[in-house]
Amino acid sequence: MTTSKDIDHYIAAFPPETRVLLEKIRAIIQKTAPKAEEVISYKMPAYQQDGGILVYFAGYAKHIGFYPTGAGIEAFKKEIAAYKNSKGAVQFPLDKRLPVGLITKMVKFRVKKNAENAKVKKKKGAAD
Repeated sequence: MTTSKDIDHYIAAFPPETRVLLEKIRAIIQKTAPKAEEVISYKMPAYQQDGGILVYFAGYAKHIGFYPTGAGIEAFKKEIAAYKNSKGAVQFPLDKRLPVGLITKMVKFRVKKNAENAKVKKKKGAAD
């Protein structure tokens, strides 16, 4: 079982300017998904709710990696076009302002998706 203390240690390992951004992303996620549990997964801070991971984030030398899963990337393809991205990640450069509104929308999207997936699994389990 991992705890928020593990994420505190993860963030503390970065230079001050990166720590500020990592803490900001953490605060956005906590505010947007207050029921989510903090965990370390794939050696990165992550948040899980309704039986699945909502998002991951990670610090790097020149950017913050934000991982809202493939569905999260696909749903916000137009909004993230200005950033380097892949099928499961978007990179927010350290020298640019964090897109707080975009991150908030992506987390809300993932909360909704996880809740929908949990309902489907529950119905399926009841049908078995």
